[in-house]
Amino acid sequence: MATLSLRDVTLEYERAGYLVRPIDGLDLDIADGELVLLVGASGCGKTTLLSALATLLTPVRGSIHLGELDVTALSGRAADEYRRRRVGVVFQAFNLLAALSAVDNVALPMWNDGVGGREARRRAVALLSNLGMPDRLHHRPGDLSGGQQQRVAIARALALAPDLLLADEPTAHLDATQVSGVLRLLRDSASPGRVVVVATHDERLLPIADRVVELSAARCDAIGSRRITLATGEILFEEGQPGDVAYIVEEGMIELVRRRADGVEEVVLAAGRGRWFGELAPLYGLPRTATARAAEPSVVTACPPHLLRQSVQSALNSR
Repeated sequence: MATLSLRDVTLEYERAGYLVRPIDGLDLDIADGELVLLVGASGCGKTTLLSALATLLTPVRGSIHLGELDVTALSGRAADEYRRRRVGVVFQAFNLLAALSAVDNVALPMWNDGVGGREARRRAVALLSNLGMPDRLHHRPGDLSGGQQQRVAIARALALAPDLLLADEPTAHLDATQVSGVLRLLRDSASPGRVVVVATHDERLLPIADRVVELSAARCDAIGSRRITLATGEILFEEGQPGDVAYIVEEGMIELVRRRADGVEEVVLAAGRGRWFGELAPLYGLPRTATARAAEPSVVTACPPHLLRQSVQSALNSR
């Protein structure tokens, strides 16, 4: 029986010299036979999480179990064996070999696993025929439509009957006609003995899911940038100062204040938990336009400009 269990999973990767942490302390249980969608804005960690499930990325903290197997403990040949036999991956760009026919693309993982040539082709023909492609067996990828290429990619991922099927944006390049067949294939793939996890932005997949897991929208979380604790009344930066980072409020409340010509202090923004502030200076090379101080005990995290742009764009895309 295939079950997937994640406990306190934290994932990081490097970008432009910073360690970015899109997944922090994730707990998730997926039952045998379930199809689960991972949804959320770009940068929230959907593809990163799939990479960890496929052992292409090792969590910095936490554990992943497929049945009784501790996936996070695998390395070297054991990790290779896991990827070859227990996980099937459907890539967004299909990743079919252009020089091989559809049937040979599907047979390839079986050949690599030691299955004889004739037997591998026999199984590949059966898979493709079940997916509605008995008349496209000997066509190369360049001669197939996007939907047909995706069917070949799914057949290849299923070639060794994996316990876990991972699909990254499997309908991204498909029109409405092509999508319907792929949806059925994904739904049928989630059966006893297998878990299916799909990362997607496509709302057309929602009806086929047993469950939808929404990952948090991307936020500034860079190791090496400062996490700052402020006491009530403590000033973070002052109006007119240069600034090369923005901030997000983790806890508490930050007030942005300006002093008017008559000497009266005016609060122009009260930023609570999850709110950005101070982004104009790093994005546009401007001096600070207000003074930032803590209205209560607060914690803020600094965000370098390249991560700020990514996070702002992710937030816009999710609207």
